[in-house]
Amino acid sequence: MSQDVLLVVGAGQISMAIARRVGVGKKILLGDVSIQNANKIAEILSQAGYDVTPTVTDLSSRESIRQAVETALSLGELRYLVNGAGVSPSQAPIETILKVDLYGTAVLLEEVGRVIAKGGAGVTISSQSGWRMPQLTPEQDRLLATIPTEELLKLDLLQPSAIKDTLHAYQLAKRCNEKRVMVEAVRWGERGARINAIAPGIIVTPLALDEFNGPRGDFYKNMFKKCPAGRPGVADEIANLAALMMSEQGAFITGSTFLIDGGATASYYYGPLQPQKN
Repeated sequence: MSQDVLLVVGAGQISMAIARRVGVGKKILLGDVSIQNANKIAEILSQAGYDVTPTVTDLSSRESIRQAVETALSLGELRYLVNGAGVSPSQAPIETILKVDLYGTAVLLEEVGRVIAKGGAGVTISSQSGWRMPQLTPEQDRLLATIPTEELLKLDLLQPSAIKDTLHAYQLAKRCNEKRVMVEAVRWGERGARINAIAPGIIVTPLALDEFNGPRGDFYKNMFKKCPAGRPGVADEIANLAALMMSEQGAFITGSTFLIDGGATASYYYGPLQPQKN
């Protein structure tokens, strides 16, 4: 009997927490652009009893993604996907954010969707940032959702000259993630599988610590202080939601993005986090 395979892209705290919830009894292929990161998280999981194989996976490269998918298929039936890879506004320039967070996620969902096993499920980690930018036009949303993946970065609204800064690039990437999830849910559904996105708020991870200590550190600290929860989240809280979405209890959930931010977005629109008007 073929073993179920869980492909995890991005060797971070959120990915590891989700893998702990859904990876029991499965073969886990853990990919990261840094083999050192992959080895580190794989060792932690292996010592806890999980069956993990680390590998190099570059989310900005279709060829690298295809290699990861082929490796997963060589291990068994590719039935589950967790995408926790990405770079933050303080970690990379505009072009890298678009190539990794936007293009790379679209490619990964597309390539896994071609081969996902019946009954399979996946989650990709988006961000609350996609909910904070001005609304795009219906045509812009449609293009983000449906344009062929290799043409995404050619869109006018994704040209660096049209993007204010790295935060704006990140917001556009996360908006695109949510739109691609909707389209891919239809395609995955043809194979009897499901795909969803989770949009976390401030979650304490090494990436978040980079933000806390970066140029927007005070902004982020103010955000979690003034959200209804009054604190940042932790990776296990994201994993709790992901486990539901990927389980049989979540069988009617697909093509959706779930905001889990301690109420920060609600406060941004209707509470003390509302931007001050000049």
